[in-house]
Amino acid sequence: MSDTGTKAPRSRLAKVGPPIVGAVVAIGIWWGSVVVFNVRSFFLPSPPEIVQRFFEQPEYLLQEAGRTLTETASGYGIAVVTALLLAILLAASPTIERATLPLLITLNSIPKVAIAPLLVLWLGFGPQPKIFLAALICFFPLVVAAMSGLASTPADLGELARSLSASWAQTYLKVRLPWALPQIFVGLKVAISMAPIGAVVAEVYNPDHGLGAVIALSTASADTALAFAAIVLLAILSVGLYYIVVGIERLLLPWAKAISA
Repeated sequence: MSDTGTKAPRSRLAKVGPPIVGAVVAIGIWWGSVVVFNVRSFFLPSPPEIVQRFFEQPEYLLQEAGRTLTETASGYGIAVVTALLLAILLAASPTIERATLPLLITLNSIPKVAIAPLLVLWLGFGPQPKIFLAALICFFPLVVAAMSGLASTPADLGELARSLSASWAQTYLKVRLPWALPQIFVGLKVAISMAPIGAVVAEVYNPDHGLGAVIALSTASADTALAFAAIVLLAILSVGLYYIVVGIERLLLPWAKAISA
């Protein structure tokens, strides 16, 4: 029993330890480079300067981080729902897939940075352009991952569903969708790491609220430490969202890792 009790903390330490060590080493190299090469804080502030700048305006930075989080989560949620519905439609009809997929590829190939100013013109000032761009930037990976998963259902499972007289909806809900979930979660993890990028790009072009606005305005006023404080908060937000999706995957699909192994 004691061996089992000690193995669990060691296992958790083996998973958590390397990322923490990597982050500490990266911060140490950054800090040491600033000190050794005497880099001016105007160009690259040291980690203590960034921490100090954060604690000078914590409420402002956290409030703007909350707005970026809201925009990111809203855009991501819209993209997930629409991408899954479209993927089911495309997987069900090869004709619709052949007619629609080239349009999706063309849409995805357009640089999202070029669309950001137009979204402000079309949707006005406020959160709408940021939510839309966050949804747009993660939409295509979700569609591709969901279609790949739905198309990977083994033929024998489909034949089994037909032999049991399962309807189209029952086949999708009980056979194809569960089998596709591991691949869908690959797309979900890729998309959640891209969604904040869309929100921040729109915030930079429309700097009224959000961490992107903080970065744009502080850079314009030569407050580099504040810009880096916002960037660090954005990185923490993105990593946190990614591991939330990873946690949901492990909670819903504990069997997926065993099958892939």
